[in-house]
Amino acid sequence: MMKKILINVLAIGLAILVLLFFQELFMPKYMSSIHEGNLVEEYYDEEKKHDVIFIGDCEVFSNISPVTLWEHYGITSYIRGSAQQLIWQSYYLLEETLKYEKPEVVVFNVLAMKYDEPQKEAYNRLTLDGMKLSLTKLKAVRASMMEDESMISYIFPLLRYHSRWNELSLEDFKYLFDKDKISHNGYLMRIDTKPVDVIPKGRRLANYQFGDNSYHYLELMTKLCKENGIELILIKSPSVYPYWYEEWDEQMVQYAKEHELTYINFLKLADEIGIDYGKDTYDGGLHLNLSGAEKFSLYIGQILSEDFGLKDRREDDEYKKIWEEKISFYYAMKEDQERELKEYGYLKSYGAMVQNIENQ
Repeated sequence: MMKKILINVLAIGLAILVLLFFQELFMPKYMSSIHEGNLVEEYYDEEKKHDVIFIGDCEVFSNISPVTLWEHYGITSYIRGSAQQLIWQSYYLLEETLKYEKPEVVVFNVLAMKYDEPQKEAYNRLTLDGMKLSLTKLKAVRASMMEDESMISYIFPLLRYHSRWNELSLEDFKYLFDKDKISHNGYLMRIDTKPVDVIPKGRRLANYQFGDNSYHYLELMTKLCKENGIELILIKSPSVYPYWYEEWDEQMVQYAKEHELTYINFLKLADEIGIDYGKDTYDGGLHLNLSGAEKFSLYIGQILSEDFGLKDRREDDEYKKIWEEKISFYYAMKEDQERELKEYGYLKSYGAMVQNIENQ
């Protein structure tokens, strides 16, 4: 009897291992294209010693350089960003982050307020698949799912990705158990340039009021930060597209006033920051490139340092050792991208942009 029980236990264990193997094999690796799919997951391997956590969409992970903040101000920071990150996803990522560490400041980019309901499964996956399984993840999934999605496919992604069997490539096997690091504390580096040709004008909307769902999660975020003694800063990053309406800006100004928060629209400060939209964006104004991100980081870093009193940790040996490695990786990637631009005329290593995710 004991022998049969042992055999059955071993058989079940082996079956689970096989299923886990195939689940890891079939899940997209996001190494040669759509790098944004790895951003959320990379956080778990980091030393959780950050005074500032940035949360939000591409307007944080493309526009802010934590290495620049460290080099010039000794500020330790991490960006928990992802493509088209919706405000409830930002809230639950923050909730999860506070289980690992308690930053002094949280900076939230408010562009996500424009979305009051789930948008696309493909973008959901870029954020949620990278989260570790927990009650917080399940709540994030429930808040994000489209009508045709199922909770079980986020718990067991093999149910979603099993059809990739005929798309498997060497990349899926190469990065089966270990992936290369692609971000710099959540910052996704791009050094190429595509200038802004025309600054778009916003089309007239029937209703400029942000939705109740968006405000609900902004309230939860505000409450969570206050309960933990964290300073919450609301920002609008200096990207010219998608269009940021004055009516939206006024709502954020009013919300910040009512809740005694800081709100800064950096789009209005682009000239003061020194951003040149002919040189400091890689895709016509949606995202800043490295030169633009470093300029913006210098500007916001001064605010964080002087107005919020964040400590300069550059003389702390423990922090110095951590950040020396990060600086080396940062400048090595910059050199690699410069070499690619010179050789190919484009960033070969970056692959497809996230705008093509609908094809995944």
